[in-house]
Amino acid sequence: PHPPHAPRPPASPGITPIPIAGTTDPNPHAWMSPTAARTYVDNIAAALTDLQPDQAEQIRANADSYKRRLAEVDGHIRSGLSQLPKDQRALVTCEGAFSYLARDTHLAEGYIWPVNTEREINSDDIRRAADFVRDRHVPAVFCESTVPAGPKQQLMRETGAADGGTLYVDSLSDAQGPVPTYLDLLEYDAKTIVTGLTRASTPTTAGQRQ
Repeated sequence: PHPPHAPRPPASPGITPIPIAGTTDPNPHAWMSPTAARTYVDNIAAALTDLQPDQAEQIRANADSYKRRLAEVDGHIRSGLSQLPKDQRALVTCEGAFSYLARDTHLAEGYIWPVNTEREINSDDIRRAADFVRDRHVPAVFCESTVPAGPKQQLMRETGAADGGTLYVDSLSDAQGPVPTYLDLLEYDAKTIVTGLTRASTPTTAGQRQ
């Protein structure tokens, strides 16, 4: 449990929030963007330095090392996505958890529902997502590990899009799984997105969807 009197400095100052579709509430998933994550690291390092000023040099060295790893992930996904035709540069997922990653890598974003919800997915949700996939010639669609795959499978049937794979957002795996750490999660998702989109993309994808 969190000690009741421990400082709780925010990690998000400097990140421009993106509202959840249809609301004024900020989408909380900024950590899914390696670009935004570097801002988190700076804020956390500053807070730790305030608590332990005698460790400032080591804290900064650790922060810089972590930010270099984040920059590598960022570079990998940007380089991989540059292979896509411009009219196919879009990311479609079950939940709208990748708004910040999409913004920072210049991808159009589509999803079946804006936030994970207990309500039943309805035909309008699928229709809107299917229209987005067809209009944007999206070659593959993805779903998060914590939600059922049924809606994604229905979207694939409706549009002919390929299965891009499973993405991790709100939870890590155990030590033997694919994403035991946060950096592993970012690296895994980046590879999955790039591989899923570029493998399914072809010059004739747009024409085949008409």
